[in-house]
Amino acid sequence: MAPPPPLVAPMKATSNGSFQGENPLDFALPLLILQIVLVVVFTRTLAFLLRPLRQPRVIAEVIGGILLGPSALGRSQKFLHTVFPAKAMTVLDTVANIGLLFFLFLVGLELDIRAIRRTGKKSLGIAVAGITLPFVLGVFTSFALRATVSKGVSQGPFLVFIGVALSITAFPVLARILAELKLLTTDVGRIAMSAAAVNDVAAWILLALAIALTGTNTSPLVSVWVLLSGAGFVGFCIFALRPLLAMMARRSPDGEPVKELYICITLSLVLAASFVTDVIGIHALFGAFVVGIIVPKDGPFAGVLIEKLEDLVSGLFLPLYFVSSGLKTNVATISGGQSWALLLLVIFTATFGKIVGTVSLSMACKVPFREALALGFLMNTKGLVELIVLNIGKDRKVLNDQTFAIFVLMALFTTFITTPLVVAIYKPARRGAPYKHRSVFRKNPDTELRMLACFHSTRNIPTMINLIESSRGTRKRGRLTVYAMHLMELSERSSAISMVHKARHNGLPFWNKKTNENNKDQMVIAFEAYEQLSSVKVRPMTAISSLNDIHEDICASAHQKNAAMILLPFHKHQRLDGTMESLGNALRSVNERVLKHAPCSVGILVDRGLGGTAQVSASDVSYNIVVAFFGGRDDREALAYGMRLVEHPGIVMTLIRFVAPEGKTLRFGAKLVGITSDNNKKILEEEDCGRGDDKEDDESLLAEYMNVRKNSGNKEGGGEPSMLYEEKVVDSKAEICVVLKSMAKNVNLFIVGRMPPTAPLVDSSSDCAELGPVGSFLASSDFSSTASVMVLQQYNPTASQPLVVEEADCEAPDTPIT
Repeated sequence: MAPPPPLVAPMKATSNGSFQGENPLDFALPLLILQIVLVVVFTRTLAFLLRPLRQPRVIAEVIGGILLGPSALGRSQKFLHTVFPAKAMTVLDTVANIGLLFFLFLVGLELDIRAIRRTGKKSLGIAVAGITLPFVLGVFTSFALRATVSKGVSQGPFLVFIGVALSITAFPVLARILAELKLLTTDVGRIAMSAAAVNDVAAWILLALAIALTGTNTSPLVSVWVLLSGAGFVGFCIFALRPLLAMMARRSPDGEPVKELYICITLSLVLAASFVTDVIGIHALFGAFVVGIIVPKDGPFAGVLIEKLEDLVSGLFLPLYFVSSGLKTNVATISGGQSWALLLLVIFTATFGKIVGTVSLSMACKVPFREALALGFLMNTKGLVELIVLNIGKDRKVLNDQTFAIFVLMALFTTFITTPLVVAIYKPARRGAPYKHRSVFRKNPDTELRMLACFHSTRNIPTMINLIESSRGTRKRGRLTVYAMHLMELSERSSAISMVHKARHNGLPFWNKKTNENNKDQMVIAFEAYEQLSSVKVRPMTAISSLNDIHEDICASAHQKNAAMILLPFHKHQRLDGTMESLGNALRSVNERVLKHAPCSVGILVDRGLGGTAQVSASDVSYNIVVAFFGGRDDREALAYGMRLVEHPGIVMTLIRFVAPEGKTLRFGAKLVGITSDNNKKILEEEDCGRGDDKEDDESLLAEYMNVRKNSGNKEGGGEPSMLYEEKVVDSKAEICVVLKSMAKNVNLFIVGRMPPTAPLVDSSSDCAELGPVGSFLASSDFSSTASVMVLQQYNPTASQPLVVEEADCEAPDTPIT
């Protein structure tokens, strides 16, 4: 007898096109493409909108899934039947679960079992308390749910599913929150990560138990066989697959590409293991997770696997799982006082259990209360693993629609509140010892100059190194020590977490003398090579943080290293046609925040190829530099830095002093803006520009320059003097522009103060106003295509808003370098 025809005809893969009269959305592939594009665009837009709240991307993806489902947009049957028709759900769920398999493989790669074994009693105890109390409370909550909205479900599996859902901590989401808050490598972060890793493994074991207890066959013997088979599978992976993976890892040495065959074998093992665990009956996800755990974490093998998978899996496929979950979530099922009361009960039980369990044991382990409370909220983080538990429970008919919706909203709420509450409760103060030399301008210029040079990409490095070479003070000035800091934006990638672990210590970027050569940031190798060829001490470091608060790393590191100057790249770079192109407003904001909070002087370098696109050796340095002097503390800093540069035998410096005609000032009737000690802006009156003490300090430094010029020799290899002086009387800002432009052709570097007491040389609509009235003109595209510009702001203790709390009895964090 022929089999009965299927109720719903299967979808064909591809269409013949709309010109053939076919609707592409009636075919699986074009519909899947539309679904992926819609989901990615929608969730990324939500992630962008939630970024000011510092929420992890998983929050946007969960909310996006719910909004696309029957709770919001899916209430329109036309939308639901067009974009997410029932006949296409099998394809969508299959692709989403394949993405989920590989994502859980990535989660396993992030988990290091050796680190879990080394977990101290404190972290282990906190993890156990953070699981036990919520699980016990979940048992009591399950009775309330079974008596109301979940009548008739099997008690055993329901109890375990509820307990796991309340006690779980999302390890990947927690890692990203800690990295975002710069807590990943602090004591609180280390305890939270260790406890979350233990929690994660325990949750998967409990979930395996819960799955084993469910199914159509209710015989206890079946559950026992499932558990025993699962344990046997884990043993096979450890004793048979791990040696194979270890062999491939050993044959993938540092510095060489990993063989494509090894990648293919490993990914095939992930799929094969998933098939085996699905056959056993403990879900395909377990196989992928176990293979990820047993992959050796030493060497580049695990890192290459992460790099190969993370963007495709996390960017395209994983959001489909959130939509697949969101299509099952109907918030409208939570209606009436009883349902909302149960939602509040579940949220209270989950939060209370995690926080009380974690805080009580933390304080018993002598963890301070604020840190213990922060740990409690951090351990309450839910995420993808929570949704996996809930979806498995719903697929196994353990959770109905209403219970499922209640627990999805609980997971969303508890994760959403984590970041703002931790920020409010626990913001560790950065403390440091006060130090003396915070600017280039100082009474004794023969003391050591420490500089923190920051760079975003390789394009900044040649000019940075050439400027450092010029700054080393080869004759009289004190020696130069440079801390080269690579600024990297923290991303949502799995690899970002391992990078943060390598690049930070106790919440701050650090330089480690014992760093493995193969783990180094490739961009700092240029600085290390320069150090080998010069007398300059160069110390590389990497700062990985979000651009919204990377300035904290810069300022705290400058204070920690007793830096006298922070050197920042300008947020624009020069194109081949000579125009300046912006790299984004976010980089400009970083510079503005550093100017506001810096514990020392700040220099912003507008790079137009100082010395060309390659590093210049000391013997080949031949630069003409100009210091434009109008007066004031920033100009004195510019002149002091110029006097250091001219110590180099290959540099000729010209000091141009701009003077107004008698009875006038350089402001030329413009209203100048000053900054008060509380960082408020105020209009400077005419008499304020007389500058009193400022004028005396200006004349004193100018006299010192003239004295040094008188006693200085000529440029090396020629009769040209190395220090020149010109005084220009100007009657308008147009005349200042003419003077500066006339010198641009033969000058390699202009050095100016950020806020001299003169009228702005460009209109107020300039997008580089942070460079001040003169610097913004020099940085404009129509000024020059060859002359680089250095804009300096001298440290001002009355205007700066320090991020580091100075304590006289605090041990100095940095010692002189030998």
